[in-house]
Amino acid sequence: MKKFKSVFFSHHDPALLPVFRKAIIGIAGAGGIGSNVALSLARVGIGKLIIADYDNVEVTNLNRQQYFIKQIGEPKVEALKENLEKINPFSEYIIHNVRLNAGNLLKIFKKVDILIEAFDKAESKQMMIEIWTENFPLKPLIVASGVAGIGKNDLIRTQQIDSLFIVGDQISEVKEKISPLAPRVGIVANMQANLALELLVKKYG
Repeated sequence: MKKFKSVFFSHHDPALLPVFRKAIIGIAGAGGIGSNVALSLARVGIGKLIIADYDNVEVTNLNRQQYFIKQIGEPKVEALKENLEKINPFSEYIIHNVRLNAGNLLKIFKKVDILIEAFDKAESKQMMIEIWTENFPLKPLIVASGVAGIGKNDLIRTQQIDSLFIVGDQISEVKEKISPLAPRVGIVANMQANLALELLVKKYG
């Protein structure tokens, strides 16, 4: 396993890998955005991911979320941890099968270097932004806004307000009973993950 680990990381940038290996990133939500962010960061080799969500895997999740048919009915965080460990068993995955709220958000994510928001509901996003920026004004919070629909790649962008980063087109809204599709969800999720790496390198590189 030691040799396998060495080979696993052999094609990573040797200047950046130590930065990623010591990093702790939080992911609030394990749905379309969160599960895609987690897989990308696991492949990069982020040292520790802390992931929180209270949902179970459903059939309708499979069009955009990183789960499998056999995992339907399982808690998303448990299924996601299983999948991450199959990809990269050399990172640590801390999971919390809970609904995030104003009372537990800071306790769960207080040790992270960066927090990535992956909620579905606008009120949950707003709650997180308000609590996080008030308590950790210097710790980056990367949120997603506007992932629905198809095409229009040129509208997807990143806006920065101090330590708050908003990724998406900030326009597209999810229609009732119509889920966002994998391509746009994946684009935004990977932009969030890529931005997290950039911020880690700026701080620790």
